[in-house]
Amino acid sequence: MNITVEHTPNDTLRFAGEELCSYLGRMLPAEHACAIQLNVFPAPGNDRFSVDLSPHRGTITGNSSRAVLLGVYDALRRLGCRFLAPGRENELVPSLASDGLRLRYETTAAYFHRGVCIEGADSRENILDFIDWLPKLGFNAFFLQFRTPYAFLARWYRHLNNPLLPPQTLGPELVQAVTAQAQEELARRGLMLHKVGHGWTGAVLGYETDSWDAEARPLPEDKRPLAAQVDGTRGLFGGVPANTNLCLSNARARERFASLVVDYARDDPAVDYLHVWLADCFNNVCECPACRESTISDQYVALLNDIDRRLTAEGLDTKLVFLLYQELLWPPIRERLEHPERFVLMFAPISRTFARAYDAAHVPPIPPYVRNRITLPGDLGENLAFLRGWQGIFGGDSFVYDYPLGRAHYGDLGYIHIARVICLDIRRLRELGLNGYISCQELRAGSPNFLPNYVMGRALLDGDADFDALVREYFQAAYGQDAPLALAYLEKLSHLQLCDYVNGKGPRTDADAAKKAEQAARLCQQLAADAEGRSGPFWTALGRHAAYGQRLARALQLLAQGDESGAHAAWEEMARYIRHSESAFQPWLDVYRALDVTSGYAGL
Repeated sequence: MNITVEHTPNDTLRFAGEELCSYLGRMLPAEHACAIQLNVFPAPGNDRFSVDLSPHRGTITGNSSRAVLLGVYDALRRLGCRFLAPGRENELVPSLASDGLRLRYETTAAYFHRGVCIEGADSRENILDFIDWLPKLGFNAFFLQFRTPYAFLARWYRHLNNPLLPPQTLGPELVQAVTAQAQEELARRGLMLHKVGHGWTGAVLGYETDSWDAEARPLPEDKRPLAAQVDGTRGLFGGVPANTNLCLSNARARERFASLVVDYARDDPAVDYLHVWLADCFNNVCECPACRESTISDQYVALLNDIDRRLTAEGLDTKLVFLLYQELLWPPIRERLEHPERFVLMFAPISRTFARAYDAAHVPPIPPYVRNRITLPGDLGENLAFLRGWQGIFGGDSFVYDYPLGRAHYGDLGYIHIARVICLDIRRLRELGLNGYISCQELRAGSPNFLPNYVMGRALLDGDADFDALVREYFQAAYGQDAPLALAYLEKLSHLQLCDYVNGKGPRTDADAAKKAEQAARLCQQLAADAEGRSGPFWTALGRHAAYGQRLARALQLLAQGDESGAHAAWEEMARYIRHSESAFQPWLDVYRALDVTSGYAGL
């Protein structure tokens, strides 16, 4: 295979050529000869690429090196490759006849922002395998929350929520090494890097804030005036620096916050999008007389303008992402962003329902803002009302930051429902005035399989992607000749989904939820029996999923029937099973997060 690159090749173009040679070398006959050029014609805007391949020559051209790599993977997909899950062992690479190398088409990505944000409990391998998988599905960005992914590495290496595995040492050297390696692999693929978000407020107060951990050290007295005054007291909110808001009428707090952001942007030039967020909690903004003269959103916009001015003075063009979340859902009254071209609006409807997709048909007025007495919107229309409010004063770039694979997916044991919601949500982004989607999620959201991420990536790249066709494509590759059997089971399980119930919405005693959970438990029992004896990693994973799902559904049934003690005992049985099986489950099910969500949110 002869791959040539026009102009001076960079790392991403070289990598694209290596990948194309590797896959086609496995697909085509050994004696086959083919010369393919990879070309870049730089142009702004959404990723665009064209593919023109014939048996012995061809070109793949893009408006950036990243677009060329996306074109390579998209061409391989059209030639029959299937990238079904993180990890190259989960790929299907078919044989191809010499005359089968024929493709000619052009593609422009439907949306500019197409990414995933790290969550859950993750090993180094989980993170690197996921980064490798992203462009194969059409994604172009990855978000490493906090300054480093310490919080997510610590959950895995210390085996939080699983006392059956001995905790491993996680020193700063490993965290820094994983961070550097992740950023190196993102750069190799030309993927855009998003960073930080959480942790700024804790850093202003003098804490190394790379997690939501409680802090044993009391707030230093010299930092106390910088913290929000809540119920007459200034201190760490719940003992957690990341959850503690600041007194944004305090000039020293604003100065320190702005300086930290500018220093970070200067010191880490690899960051494409730097997220500037406040505390990760609500009803805890400052109540001092000076802060009460404004709103938290007005103070936030004023702070962002100050950061913008300082970045401009430093000659830094770093994009800043601002957040519509909790109190910041309410738009500012007086302040406006002075240079909107630097900023990207991020709409984060964390309290939304996942029983159905976005619907902009009924958008009510925004409710009045009452300081530290807000209720998060649950209805989709209520959430979209806040987005409309901000869009009335900001017309710049934007995307949604959504959570289908963060908590709610544990309530859909079939994953067909949550994948369909994702697909429908993405189709409606344009009518919502949004230019993309970043999924805040566990990287190990693969039980029963990784269909939701597969659909997410394809739908973001191709706005007209057909959901049912994607499902058939995925299942045929994953489950082979028995794909109809697997699909039939998982569709039935999805009809019984309890996404909102598991996410803590609604009363815990619920006759309809109990009935659905009981039926789901029976289906899982049947599926576990039918999966036995069938070969392949996806059938093996499906059998384990059925055993886990049967136990979880039984616990949910008892909880919904009002039997709390029975539900807790059933949950403990489920916990024992997935803890004992974690070595086998590891790439597919985030045991830490499954237990965290089903106990803390579902109420088990």
